[in-house]
Amino acid sequence: MNTTITRELLLQLPKTDLHVHLDGSLRVKTAIALAQKNGVFLPSTNEAEVYDYLSVKGQVENLNEYIDKFDVTLQLLQDYEALRRTAYELAEDAAREHVTYMEVRYSPILHQEKGLSLEQVVDAVLEGLREAEKKYPIKTGVIICAIRSFDRAKSLRLAELAVQYKRAGVVGFDLAGREEDNPAKEHAKAFYTIRKECINCTVHAGEAYGPASIHQAINVCGAHRIGHGTRLYEDEDLMNFVRDHRIPLEVCLTSNVQTKAVMRIEHHAFKKYLDNQLRVTLNTDNRLISRTTVTDELWLAVQTWDLNFEEVKKIILNGFKSLFIPFPEKVKIYNEAKARLNQFG
Repeated sequence: MNTTITRELLLQLPKTDLHVHLDGSLRVKTAIALAQKNGVFLPSTNEAEVYDYLSVKGQVENLNEYIDKFDVTLQLLQDYEALRRTAYELAEDAAREHVTYMEVRYSPILHQEKGLSLEQVVDAVLEGLREAEKKYPIKTGVIICAIRSFDRAKSLRLAELAVQYKRAGVVGFDLAGREEDNPAKEHAKAFYTIRKECINCTVHAGEAYGPASIHQAINVCGAHRIGHGTRLYEDEDLMNFVRDHRIPLEVCLTSNVQTKAVMRIEHHAFKKYLDNQLRVTLNTDNRLISRTTVTDELWLAVQTWDLNFEEVKKIILNGFKSLFIPFPEKVKIYNEAKARLNQFG
């Protein structure tokens, strides 16, 4: 059966979002309210104008300029209630587009300017996500991020925090931030701590730097997934290794174009990865800053590469295969999603 793919159809399908940053995914209305409450400068109270101010239209010069957008949003997320509210609303927004499983990532150390402890930051986010889970058909997990440009002691402390919340809502550990000139190998001790405790990990790699970054993520840090992996195709041996070992790629098409990781969407290696049987998933990265949703990312892929419904199903199911949760739970969620997808074609 040839299923006609429309954006409305994609909206209705069960989906995952495995790479989404809390501090890049606020609602515009909430950003305005939090700015007014906390005396944070925004150029306007008009939603459209604030949306333009906080998000990327077209392209920025590079990843660093994209990351600069977080300087504003992070100022809004420095108290317990703001974190709880933002986490709840993110899960609510995701559930409304039929995302049934989402892993939210952020770095607790960036939310301590007003004196919150690391534990309070984590508790606030978990409270918001659990509140949403009670109201909507969505499951969530938290990924704690270390930051490449921070010193190793901070990364180790965040790794210990992830261990502290093992089986209590935190499902993984990540390394994010400015990729160039900040090699992942500098944070190897933190990743050893994570792996020693049998916690899943992912690393932003191959976005603003080449396949050598992905190589470090896998072979030094022991990454179980790769955030982006945009430039993996430049090393065929490594690409084959990633395929053969079923290491998922957390692909974020829109943000990759915005940061000039690729100059045009047609240049993205996503379809090459899909055709070569790599486990590619599609994700938002930042719903606010990149002005996107999971549905938008799927629709962009369909329009760019004329994907058929079987390919769309494969991408979606790749996401459900790649969850950072225990295998029995993963099988249950995967089978539910597959049964639902089969109802559409």
